[in-house]
Amino acid sequence: MAWLHATPKPDARSRRGKEESTAPKLSRIAELKRKKIDPQMPPNPAPHITDWLIEMGLVEAAGMGAAPISSRELAAWQGNTCVRLEPWEARLIRKLSKAYLDEGRAAESENCPPPWRAPVTQRELEIEEAQLRAVLG
Repeated sequence: MAWLHATPKPDARSRRGKEESTAPKLSRIAELKRKKIDPQMPPNPAPHITDWLIEMGLVEAAGMGAAPISSRELAAWQGNTCVRLEPWEARLIRKLSKAYLDEGRAAESENCPPPWRAPVTQRELEIEEAQLRAVLG
């Protein structure tokens, strides 16, 4: 999810990276929605865990940005929802939150590949071919 939520940027050392663009930048998920492409997701063997993580907020605010979900936040969520997490579930949610944060930072590079492989859809092929025709004529 972090890869989809990231807004890719060119390398700051490149010519494109040094040029200031006034065009609004879209996240990968917003770009896919604009192109009417449903993002393909990897299999999820434990959807209840990811649902809980999303409900908690994926990450929490920290002094200068975001931080992984803390044990204190997990305890507060359990108290508010009356859901009792098993210790392994709490550890997994914290690891997933940290992985989300790490992937989100790495995914800001426009060259960052998705962390999973999905087959290319016919719609994606059509869009790429149309873009190539527009550039190459």
